[in-house]
Amino acid sequence: MSIQRENPQITILRERVEARFGKRLSVHSDFLALVAEIESGQRQHISESTLERVWGYSTRGYDTISLRTLDVLCHYAEECDWLEFCQRLRDDEPCESEFFDVEHITTSELAVGTRIKIGWLPDRICVVRYLGDNGFIAEECHNSKMQPGDRFSALQFTLGRELVMSDFCRAESEVRQSYAVGQKNGITHLSICK
Repeated sequence: MSIQRENPQITILRERVEARFGKRLSVHSDFLALVAEIESGQRQHISESTLERVWGYSTRGYDTISLRTLDVLCHYAEECDWLEFCQRLRDDEPCESEFFDVEHITTSELAVGTRIKIGWLPDRICVVRYLGDNGFIAEECHNSKMQPGDRFSALQFTLGRELVMSDFCRAESEVRQSYAVGQKNGITHLSICK
């Protein structure tokens, strides 16, 4: 049995192996040293070319990893086999998805010209106006890196959640980038201006 190399659990396994090994695996000699450590500690043989494939260091184009290889790496990092490692992740790791029902404003429900007031910690307040086609322009900004005239795109504003603005463009520039606000505590104020 083989597992796709892009499997998210393999990403975490690589991190745990590197944590036990004490450094990132980035050059051929690192993989040779890990082979020696696994062979001396576990009495299991695994080749450096196999390890290089697991880390994507090898250019040979393999996109799967054998269950035996994963078992050896799991025993090295966590003293369990691959199936138990995956079960531990399901049991121990916090879920990275959730349904939530909170106050929000969806761009598709706005009329062109609608003004929205948003705030985030510590004391940022901005009023933005909807331009249509998911686009906004900042009109009033207090204590913020965002300034009047800056433009961006957004699909939704959600109270208590981070706001990621795409196609963010300064008033005096055409350079587009992404800009996130409320990264730790989310948006703390959200209202439609009357």
